[in-house]
Amino acid sequence: MEKNNKEIFETLPIPRALATLAVPTIIGQLVVLIYSLADTFYIGRTNNPLMVAGASLILPVYNICISIAGLAGVGGGTLISRLLGAGKEEQARKVSSFSFYLSVGLSVLFSVGTALFMHPLLYGLGASGDTYVYARQYAFCVIVLGALPTVMSITLSNLLRSVSCAKQAGFGVSMGGVINIFLDPLFMFVLFPAGMETAAAGIATMCSNSIVCVYYLAVLGKMRERTILTLSPGAGMPEKKEIGSIFSVGVPAALATLLFDLAYVVIDKLAAGYGDIPLAAVGIVLKAERLPLNVGIGLCQGMMPIAAYNYSSGNHGRMKQVVSFSRMVGLAIGAVSIVLYEIFAEHILHFFINDPQTVVIGANFLRIRCLATPFMFMCFHLVNLFQAVGKGGRALFLAVVRWAVFNIPILFLFNRVFGMYGIVCTQIVADICTVAVSFYVYGRFVNHV
Repeated sequence: MEKNNKEIFETLPIPRALATLAVPTIIGQLVVLIYSLADTFYIGRTNNPLMVAGASLILPVYNICISIAGLAGVGGGTLISRLLGAGKEEQARKVSSFSFYLSVGLSVLFSVGTALFMHPLLYGLGASGDTYVYARQYAFCVIVLGALPTVMSITLSNLLRSVSCAKQAGFGVSMGGVINIFLDPLFMFVLFPAGMETAAAGIATMCSNSIVCVYYLAVLGKMRERTILTLSPGAGMPEKKEIGSIFSVGVPAALATLLFDLAYVVIDKLAAGYGDIPLAAVGIVLKAERLPLNVGIGLCQGMMPIAAYNYSSGNHGRMKQVVSFSRMVGLAIGAVSIVLYEIFAEHILHFFINDPQTVVIGANFLRIRCLATPFMFMCFHLVNLFQAVGKGGRALFLAVVRWAVFNIPILFLFNRVFGMYGIVCTQIVADICTVAVSFYVYGRFVNHV
């Protein structure tokens, strides 16, 4: 490892060390949010709620790409940090190569599967006769054509963060977002005819992710003499126990994303029962609420390599310090976000669409959903901690408790009892329950380290 990388992991004061890794990642996450919102924003400029609804339906499918990248990137990346903490650099090198090619194989399989089963998939997600054509356009470009570069770029960014190269990882993500923001209007309103806006937005996203992927490959090529990261198959296979460790953390990470994804599918299906306008409003809200959550995700991604390295090296005091400090910062961000969402809800909805009915419904939804923000942060903060220290089983347990035990059952219950607003209120109730369970599990873990 480079000297400055070891300093970040071992001796730099916690606020500075966390800022060094988290700030570039947070910036990258914000740009990711901006370019994911860009599609919704530009599609919303058509003032066609059916297009907005159709594109929103693909969010759960896109999240599966993220879960695939999580299997290889989180499973492999956290293991690399732990191996470096234990001084096993050659094994870390093998893990980096294995993780990359694992992501390639899985993404190709997912892309082909989506193409073969597109029709039942979209109707299963809640597409109607009016929204199906737009959902299909978007899914073909973003998933069928774009799964491979999307998964590869996310995996490579995780691997770079695992060796404290957060600036390079964050720059790649930011660059892709900026490119997508410029390509969206060019493709949607200049190069493609009217009626093809969702397809054009999807192609813009696919192109931007491809450019990011090429950038990461170039970065690794340039760094190959001074980093343990490699994409060469000649690095050799990791030992069986290390492959098992990748999957023991990566599979729970992927399943946690899939459970999150399943909850979004349920929300879309239940919201579709109230018509296309509420469905479009929910789709916008689920993206608009991501601002503080993406900041929190970036914060956690900055925490994970430090926690993983120090847990493996035996410096548990430093690990606990970075966990506590990152938690405090995340909760402060969540509290500020509630105030801003309550004040500016209508303005946020108007930013995406000018349809008055969609704006009114969406603003009411957003004011309720935002109350869950601090609790949502606490949920994935502790899950990320357990992933970092190789406790994939505990991370999976908390994900199952959050989504399968609390969130999804409460969605059906509240929908039946309270209607559409019951769907919107579910998140805060479910996450309060999950946080209580999470702190119990965390307390038991801390007492044994």
